[in-house]
Amino acid sequence: MGPVRTVSRGDPNRVRIIAGRLRRRRLHFPLTDPPIRPTPDRVRETVFNWLTGMIPGARCLDLFAGSGALGFEALSRGAQAVEFVDSHAAVCRYLRETLADLEVQGSSVWTADAFIYLEGGIGSFDLVFLDPPFRESRHALLLESLFKGGHLNPRAQVYLEWAHDRRGRPFVLPSGWSFRREACYGQVAFGLAVPPALPVSA
Repeated sequence: MGPVRTVSRGDPNRVRIIAGRLRRRRLHFPLTDPPIRPTPDRVRETVFNWLTGMIPGARCLDLFAGSGALGFEALSRGAQAVEFVDSHAAVCRYLRETLADLEVQGSSVWTADAFIYLEGGIGSFDLVFLDPPFRESRHALLLESLFKGGHLNPRAQVYLEWAHDRRGRPFVLPSGWSFRREACYGQVAFGLAVPPALPVSA
């Protein structure tokens, strides 16, 4: 049996798709070290409510894909395609198997370091999911790579997720970036960031 299946409530390595044509499908992802930390259902529901109207037809990038919960949710809700990127070979194998089991066409999985992937000719995206491991504070560098590499369409947004700082220190974006929306849920802080205005072509 492939990775898409019904699993018990006590299984920590599973996540469900919330809405769309794949609603209620459950994804069973592999054990890794450090363990995969899927975006909680409540956070995903909030974020995709924020993104209502933007998802259909969008080209998306899921960096640090892990469980693929964000990318598969976008596909379920009508995204044109999602590029999944993860450095863990077993995770990428699971993502490819899941795309096949869900009969999703036009999306790809890349086994690569996020920075190396962004150096390639990957085109541009309408929406980027950027959720590195909490212990890796590389958000600002990745945002700069996305922007300077020309990987963002004019109205692109970037979903960011990071560990909630209970001491109240703000999350600092690179110069010119701003949050369109942001919130927190338990130990998870998250938001939608927009880049500086792209230069107008002559």
